[in-house]
Amino acid sequence: MIYNYTELTKRYGNDYQIKLAINNNEIWKIEEGIYSDEQYPSEKAIITKKYPNAIFTMDNAFYYYDLTDVIPRKYSLAIQHNRKKVNDDPKIEMMYVSKDFFETGRTIIETDGASINIYDKERMLIELVRNKNQIPYDYYKEIINNYREIVDDLDPRKIEQYLKYFKNGDSIARTIRYEVF
Repeated sequence: MIYNYTELTKRYGNDYQIKLAINNNEIWKIEEGIYSDEQYPSEKAIITKKYPNAIFTMDNAFYYYDLTDVIPRKYSLAIQHNRKKVNDDPKIEMMYVSKDFFETGRTIIETDGASINIYDKERMLIELVRNKNQIPYDYYKEIINNYREIVDDLDPRKIEQYLKYFKNGDSIARTIRYEVF
């Protein structure tokens, strides 16, 4: 399990006891303010602890949902647009999302022993189409083809409901109907 300093203070009482626990290998200091009871915790679990309100999106979501076999180079996280810049990690790419539809499609999955916030497949299909021009063509086609394979698992009502939040929802809906359904 991953802990922050405040949680460890509640558990161990003070800084001295925390240092003793570290010296006795009861816990490990992973980075500043982040600790674990495992020596080598999942990187996703660490990111989730550091950014508890962030949502995994784009390349990571496509990979975690097995819509591509391309391993992401960075962790793509969505955070609310009105939040201050929090990214101090070069492995993380922050995407600022309007608070109007930030929570739309948010779900939790288990991956590599970590529970992470992630957008559902329906929201990710919309994001794929919305960002079509920023994505390499071959990568886009691979993911669209994989969406065609799971079309029966998708909830068209969710997609329709989510599209209401996007100003170009009609255009996105046409593309989804044409390319996936």
